[in-house]
This record gives sequence, structure tokens and C-alpha cells, in this order.
Amino acid sequence: MKKKIVVLGGGTGLSILLNGLKMFPIDISAVVSVSDDGSSTGRLREEFNIPAVGDIRRVLVSLSETEPLFEQLLNYRFKTTSDLNGHTVGNLLLTAASNIGGNLSEGIEILSKVLNLKGKVVPLTEDNVVLMGKMEDGSIIEGEHNITQSELIISSVYYKEKPTVNPNVIKEIEEADLIVLSMGSVFTSIIPNLICSEVVEALEKSNAKIMYVCNMMTQPGETDNFNVSHHIKLLNRFLGKRQVDIAVVNNGPISEALTKKYETLEQKDPVVYDEENVKKLGVEVIASNFTMIVDENIRHDYKKLASYIFLHLL
Repeated sequence: MKKKIVVLGGGTGLSILLNGLKMFPIDISAVVSVSDDGSSTGRLREEFNIPAVGDIRRVLVSLSETEPLFEQLLNYRFKTTSDLNGHTVGNLLLTAASNIGGNLSEGIEILSKVLNLKGKVVPLTEDNVVLMGKMEDGSIIEGEHNITQSELIISSVYYKEKPTVNPNVIKEIEEADLIVLSMGSVFTSIIPNLICSEVVEALEKSNAKIMYVCNMMTQPGETDNFNVSHHIKLLNRFLGKRQVDIAVVNNGPISEALTKKYETLEQKDPVVYDEENVKKLGVEVIASNFTMIVDENIRHDYKKLASYIFLHLL
């Protein structure tokens, strides 16, 4: 019987990780936070009163086993002077499928059949949730897009109204052999899953180990000056009685030129693996050179990353 991995996250990091995991004989379930409200997703949320579809689209694409051309089609973004401007084909299809099916989960199910999915995609909630950010200066910012665009430092996040957690999320966690917190924006992709008491309770009851794939670069306003140990401590704050059991960290070099580029253009720095501090947290560490350069951007080598995670399950 295949081992079951449940991955919690959102955004680009989650889809990159899933790209690798789908290559292995495992049962994959992706739990996706649905609080994004920028660009095409934000407009569709407002017009159709649905949860965020953008991250769901990325995850569907990453888990699909269809032709690469179809992936290109789903990610195609219209550039026009009409109301279609900025919308992606996949977001529109997912919105249409959700309207036909009656909710986002049914919409995902409809598209999953078309895309020949290698795994399940489960939205955290069916509610049209609004993420709120409490900043270090005490101010409150409404909406994920506004939180990430702010130059202020985030202290914590919460929902404007308590969402109803999708019961399938709890079911997937209960059945998991390994729970993975994906790399990505910690406060706006991972923690939105962990500020729901039902999710935390399910994690507390689970016998599965919790693995965190640590980011390779810091996020402005979220994890400035964070080492690996800071990331783990932050997640432990939201994990209730549980803690991160395993940390997957990059110990590969990042060139001076690339470091300078990220620092100048995006105000991001490499996340330093502070081995001694991490050891004090009692965390099992999987460390290797996971760096891969794609179009002059640093990314996790998703094939190598997924192979390490798969081997850990055996």
C-alpha cells in the first residue's frame, strides 16, 4: 500500500514541491490555503464570492499528467483592453467548474478528471476568507495582497471571520503517514492553514511526523534576517502541542552575484543554516545542496528534494 503524504501550503513553493513528489509512488494530498486576493484571483473572488482559485490552479497544473501544452494553456494570462485583461485561463475554468459543481471542491473534482491528476487537491475552506495581518507597530492590514505589499513587519495573521474548515482536510491529516509544511511565504501560505483550531487539533492527534521544507531566501516583512532556526520556531508557535519533527534545509552555496541581485531587487537574503541552534530544537535535519537556477532565479531542485522526502518515507 502506498504511503500517504499530506502537504500544507500555497503559492509557488507548494506547486514546485508537488512537481517533484508526483514522480514517486506515493499517495499525495495537497491542502491549499485560499486567502490570496490579488490580481485575477482577487477580481474573481469579488465577482463570484468564491475562495481564491490562483494557488489551486498552480497546484492542479503541477499535479497534472497531461501534455505540457495544456499546462501552458491553463497558465495563459490574457493581455487585452477588455475585462479579460489579467485573467488566466485556468482561473476562469476553475471558477466556471465551481459554479457548475456548486462549490470549489466540486470544481476541483471536475477539472481533476480532465487533468488526470496524480494526487488530491483540497481547499482549506469553501469560505471566501479574508486574511488579516497584525504588524509589529500594532497596525492592522486587511487582505493578503495588502499584507504582502506592505513594508511593515508582520507579527501575526488571523482571519477576519472564522472560516469553516473543509472536513476533507481533517480526514486527509488523519490518514497521513507524513505531513509536510511546504516552502513558501510562511505568514501568507503556510500559517493560514495553522490558524484554524480544527487543523491544529488534527495535527495534535496525528502520529505522522511533521516535516518543514525551509525556504532558501528570506521574505521581506515576513522573515527578514531569519536563519533556519527562526523559521522553525515561528512555525512551532502555531503548531499547538506539536512541533516540527524534521527540517529539510539547503546547505548549498548561493553565488555572490545572485545574492546581490536578490538583495537589490527583492530585499531578500539567503537563509543561513545555523546548525547548532537547529540542533537545540531537537529537530531531525535533512541537509543537502538543493539549489537550482531557473531563468536567473534560485529555486529548489524539486526532483532531488522529492527524492529525499520519498526516501524518508521508506
